[in-house]
Amino acid sequence: MRTEYRVFAVVGAFLGLAAAGYAWWTWYALSRVEWAGTFVLGLSAGLCAICGFYFAVVARRIQPRPEDRPAAELAEGTGVVGFFSPGSYWPLGIGASAWAAAFGVVVWQWWLIAAGLAGVLATAAGLLLEYYTRSRG
Repeated sequence: MRTEYRVFAVVGAFLGLAAAGYAWWTWYALSRVEWAGTFVLGLSAGLCAICGFYFAVVARRIQPRPEDRPAAELAEGTGVVGFFSPGSYWPLGIGASAWAAAFGVVVWQWWLIAAGLAGVLATAAGLLLEYYTRSRG
């Protein structure tokens, strides 16, 4: 987790400096500060700081992972990554439902938006629970 909190700290510091630089630049160029961009860059810096703080706290509580140790060997990080489904039709359903919801936004039809979002939720639940629907034998 040390690697992650360093990444978020660097990105957060960059965004904080970018917010200050953007505020100065708009004040210099426009004779006023453009608050929307400055505020968004500041919020982004704050969100990165929150994530970095969380990863720093977690890094103190757990043992260093191979990614966090400079002298670690490549073989230390190997192992089972997870289970991946060999084939599933649920992503096709998610895509079709998302398309329907997006098309409903384009033509501004509330019923199509609602049907698409309901389809996205149903097919995402189907994908999530794909291997939990059968009884254990």
